[in-house]
Amino acid sequence: MENHFHLSSMNEIIDKYSTHSNNLGKAEQPSLDLNLEHSKYANLNEQLAEASLRLRQMRGEELEGLSIDELQQLEKNLEAGLHRVMLTKDQQFMAQISELQRKSSQLAEENMQLRSQVSQISPAEKQVADTENFVTEEGQSSESVMTALHSGSSQSQDNDDGSDVSLKLGLPCGAWK
Repeated sequence: MENHFHLSSMNEIIDKYSTHSNNLGKAEQPSLDLNLEHSKYANLNEQLAEASLRLRQMRGEELEGLSIDELQQLEKNLEAGLHRVMLTKDQQFMAQISELQRKSSQLAEENMQLRSQVSQISPAEKQVADTENFVTEEGQSSESVMTALHSGSSQSQDNDDGSDVSLKLGLPCGAWK
């Protein structure tokens, strides 16, 4: 029985050692992870500082420490960047011009269709349409002027002295052509 006691106690000691070793490994793991994260942070911080310096140099700042070769390389990079900016701008201008030309063609086509429709209207219908659609010098349609006159005349019918009042509304639409 004594042998069994020693064997079980030995197994307990080995289990405790294994458990303790595993726990030590786990305790050191966060420390290793923390060191790795700190190293990554330091590396990223260094890259950020370097990129910020290059950006300032591209803006023409902090150029004092650069050699002639570095200045020439910076100039070359700036010229290449300017060339790409100008190409992109030109492409956008061309796209806008194409879009405006497309819209112009579409409007010209619509204009031709409307002219065709107007030419198909009989002369009697044109006369009625021309007299109904005056535009005043201020840009108001005859309809809006007539509405204003009717709304104003309903209020002032009590003051009607029988005098003849005329109103010049402007040229008929047919005179615009």
